[in-house]
Amino acid sequence: MRDIESDEASKIEYIRQKFVETSNLFGFRFMEPSPIELLSVIETKSGPSIKNEIYYFKDKGDREVALRFDFTIGLTRYAVSQKSMRLPAKLASFGGVWRYDEPQKGRYRFFHQWDIEIYGQTNLEFDAEIIEFTSIFFSNLQLRNIVIDICDRELIESYVQQVFKSSSPELVGDILRAVDKIQKKKKQEIMREYEEKGYSSSNLEKILEFSQIKGTPEEIEIKTDVKQLKNWDKLCKLFTSIKNRRIENVRINFGIVRGLDYYSGIVFEAFDSGSDLGALAGGGRYDTLTKAFGRSDLGATGVAGGVERISFSLEKQGIDIGAKTPQVWVAFVNDEMQKIALNVVSKLRQKGIRVETDLSSKPLKKQMEMASNSQFAIIIAPKEYSLKSVLLRNMKNGSEKQILLESLLHDPLSNLQF
Repeated sequence: MRDIESDEASKIEYIRQKFVETSNLFGFRFMEPSPIELLSVIETKSGPSIKNEIYYFKDKGDREVALRFDFTIGLTRYAVSQKSMRLPAKLASFGGVWRYDEPQKGRYRFFHQWDIEIYGQTNLEFDAEIIEFTSIFFSNLQLRNIVIDICDRELIESYVQQVFKSSSPELVGDILRAVDKIQKKKKQEIMREYEEKGYSSSNLEKILEFSQIKGTPEEIEIKTDVKQLKNWDKLCKLFTSIKNRRIENVRINFGIVRGLDYYSGIVFEAFDSGSDLGALAGGGRYDTLTKAFGRSDLGATGVAGGVERISFSLEKQGIDIGAKTPQVWVAFVNDEMQKIALNVVSKLRQKGIRVETDLSSKPLKKQMEMASNSQFAIIIAPKEYSLKSVLLRNMKNGSEKQILLESLLHDPLSNLQF
């Protein structure tokens, strides 16, 4: 576990604010599911093996419980229990989650996640809405070089079955794991691993080559014959809907398969093409999870992203997340002027200006050292104050001017610009 220091906390808050703004644009309603779930509920999504990746324990009532490792479980548990909930239901969450991972850059045991979900009848436009949200959210964060890769799990499964001439769930799952690994491991390592398992190297080669295909529907149809594959038409319709929504940073990528345990259709991931940290967000359709919770009438699609990974991209791209109003320091020459300075500070804060001052009566020289990180310093001195004025200093270039205090307090933003 780690302590989150002020600089990182500021980035997390910036991302949270942009997430809230974007969620409101799309009409998503906020809620926070419980941070603790029954272990049996979590296993509904990911199976018993999930125990190796989460924090779980017995509580004082001898119940097996676990800390949430994402928001999808809690939101879905809630959604399926609301029999009278108006559909489609659009839910959003933002907060901390826990995973028993090996800590490394961009991967922590406690981290923050954002999440949106749409529950209702299966509808391609819901998937398009989720992908549009993802694109606009990253745009609102001012991130550049974001690429969203989309695919369809059933399409990839149908190709695997065609190549291996088998519909065995174990074989299909194994080969999809190989496709997922190609993003992170060398091809020869994967070939060697699967040859030892007894898989045909020529068949596996075909699958891995297929997983490298990406582009628009027109570009892909030139590269290979996909028209007979299951759901190709559906994937093309989704691509057309996304383009109609004026989203330009999307492409089809046959290497995207995602969470083998429960994704059932459209899947996608968003990447910063200038980063090697992996996906910033991922999602797709998971109708099988709502069925596992007892609602075969309820479809679901959603997306979630790691906040700390986004924070790394913001830092790497040099994006300024600072407040847009200037930072001001109010200094005073003596104890008599301190009372006036505190009054000025309060009035500026009421105008929405970020202001600090010394609370312990330090000498003026020390106060000005403390003001060095501010954009402006307002100096309250007896001579200027007797003329109903203050000194205003630009701390970046050292320029200084005398200004009427009433004018400064009436319209601080106009006066804090020299």
